[in-house]
Amino acid sequence: MNRRGFVGREAELARLRDWLQQAARSGRGSAIAVRGRRAVGKSTLIEEFLLRESPPHAFFAASKDQPSGEALTGFLSELERSTLPIAGELAAGVRPDSWEAALRMIATSCERSPTGTPVCLVIDELPWLSEHEPSIEGLLQSAWDRRLSRLPMLLVLIGSDLHMMEALERYDRPLHGRVRPFVIEPLNPAEMSSMVGADPVTALDAYCMLGGFPQLALTWHGNDTMRRYLGHELSDPTSPLVVTGERVIAAELPAQSAPRAVMTAIGAGETEFTKILGRSGVGRTSLSAALKTLAEKRIVNRQTPFAGRHEAKLSRYAIADPYMRFWLRFIGPNLPLIERRRGDLVVQRIMESWSTFRGRAIEPIVRSCIERMLPDERFGSANFVSAYWTRTNDPEVDLVGHDDDLRPKSAEFVGSIKWRDTAPFSREDVAELAAVRARVPLTTNATLLAGVSRSGFSPQAKLDIKLGPDELLRAWALRASGTR
Repeated sequence: MNRRGFVGREAELARLRDWLQQAARSGRGSAIAVRGRRAVGKSTLIEEFLLRESPPHAFFAASKDQPSGEALTGFLSELERSTLPIAGELAAGVRPDSWEAALRMIATSCERSPTGTPVCLVIDELPWLSEHEPSIEGLLQSAWDRRLSRLPMLLVLIGSDLHMMEALERYDRPLHGRVRPFVIEPLNPAEMSSMVGADPVTALDAYCMLGGFPQLALTWHGNDTMRRYLGHELSDPTSPLVVTGERVIAAELPAQSAPRAVMTAIGAGETEFTKILGRSGVGRTSLSAALKTLAEKRIVNRQTPFAGRHEAKLSRYAIADPYMRFWLRFIGPNLPLIERRRGDLVVQRIMESWSTFRGRAIEPIVRSCIERMLPDERFGSANFVSAYWTRTNDPEVDLVGHDDDLRPKSAEFVGSIKWRDTAPFSREDVAELAAVRARVPLTTNATLLAGVSRSGFSPQAKLDIKLGPDELLRAWALRASGTR
């Protein structure tokens, strides 16, 4: 970690550097559409890139519910403070009166700058700007086609509305064929482990609570236990752990809307359609529409059991991000207590429910870690990892490794996750797993048995595959370096 608290993202920084250098060599521009979940560090990444490479640049961030005229004024102010050639002209009193004129003026000033000097223009929160200036995509397309693309320019468009940012690439949108998609994922468990400076066990527990949000990792002190961390964060109603969730929800979903009610119900622990229906208080049709909206925004994941993609009634729904799952379960419902400076009571409630909550929260994290290892001969021919359950949850299997995601031909391994504080994966746990193996579709007696344990394995636990916290974190580091 450097002195600014920035860690990781070296691959993303390298791609941005390559695009900038390509613009310098060719004298032609590149347009990048940067998307990722809110608070995942998209803007920070671009700022770090600009700080390291120091090209002439301007960085404008739109605000939610800001009228187009105010946004244009803010855009011009950022240009005047920027290191782009246009800054001097604006300081001299030349003020374009429209977005079209401003983009044209940027092109004209850059054309007069020294040949081969690459520049960077960043527009952050493009979806918010588009709400009050619907023509902005068309204006950017026109300016890009006529002049900006002929300059050594990196045009960076950033947005947290994943559905809208993906739509920029559709054939019926103005910027189709002009922008390169650039997806910024949350920090992975290994990167978060580096930031929190903790051992693998503590780091994965922290990941269940903080997810991959860099700004949250910065609040964790290297010697923190979970209780100590919660104690100092929940004593302050303005701490990032408390306010980030509020800000994410406010930016993504209107208050008193069906999607927010549905998200809250899922965050409380409901996973099945009928139970979400009862808890959310919305109608069946509204619930279906809300689930579609939440899936498009990548707030909620719809999950189906292994080999059961077409059995809609077996679908389960879960909050996609670990931090938001934690926030909706423990922080949101207890905000009144935190605001009354009784965070100590909230800490107690969390600790009482933590073992059960963590046992579920770790499951998708483990699956993503194992998928990161694949393909690997230890896991047979598996390339994907799912779970399996029935309508009655008898059986319910944490891990099923399979060869194909859409039409699996075989189950290569079945596995169980035991994320207990002290008890290791036992012989009894193995016997239980072996007993349900035959009840999972596409298994045979040769299907491998896998165990994942927070607290090790007893000598009598005879498994084909054993994984602990160290191996799970190492999967990310090894794949990042291209080794095994």
